[in-house]
Amino acid sequence: MQSLTNRSKQVSKKEMTFMEKLYLPAILGGMRITLSHLFKKKVTVSYPEQKRPISEVYRGQHVLKRDESGAERCTACGLCSVACPAEAITMTAAERKKGEEGLYREEKYAAVYEINMLRCIFCGLCEEACPKEAIFLTDRIVPTEFERGDFVYGKDKLVEPMDKNLRVDVSVRQTKGVLEFKQHPQYAHNKLWDPNKAIKSKKSAH
Repeated sequence: MQSLTNRSKQVSKKEMTFMEKLYLPAILGGMRITLSHLFKKKVTVSYPEQKRPISEVYRGQHVLKRDESGAERCTACGLCSVACPAEAITMTAAERKKGEEGLYREEKYAAVYEINMLRCIFCGLCEEACPKEAIFLTDRIVPTEFERGDFVYGKDKLVEPMDKNLRVDVSVRQTKGVLEFKQHPQYAHNKLWDPNKAIKSKKSAH
C-alpha cells in the first residue's frame, strides 16, 4: 500500500564486513573525536566559583513579594496554580485574623504555599496570571539538593525578607504599562494598608 505522505523508504539488509564486525573503525573514530576536544577551548565554567552572564529577564527561582509596608501580596486566589502547566504549585488559603493586617495585604492569604522545583518548567505563566503581582521569577539559580523533598519550596524559601534592604528587585521584569498601573492612585491594588484608617472605618461602622 502506498503511504499518503509518499516518504517511505526501501530498507535493505546489508551484511556487515569483517572490519565492521570488529567495531574497531567505529571505536577509533570515536576516540579521535574525543581526543580532538582536548586541544580545544573549554566551554564549561567552574560553577559556583565562576558564573556565566545571564539575561536580566532570566527565569530562575521564584519569589513571593511583599508590598511597601511589608505585607504579603499573595491572596491565595489559586490563579497561578491553575495557570501552571506542570501543576507544580499548591497552596492552602486561610483568613486573616485581627491584628495581622500588617502581615497580610488582604483578608485571605496563603497559609501554605509550595512549589515543586522538580516539576516546574520555569515558563513564567504563574507570574503572568497573578493579579496581585505577588509572584515573580528572578535571576537566581535553584541550588542543587540530594533529596527530592528538599526541592519542594515553601514560604520559608519563597517569601522575601521583611527588611527592605534585602528585598528582591524585580523591576526589570515589569513592563512600562505595569509600572504606570502601579502608580495610579485610583486603583485599590495600589493602596497600602493604613491601620489608622482601618480603626476609623470600624468606629464609623459601629
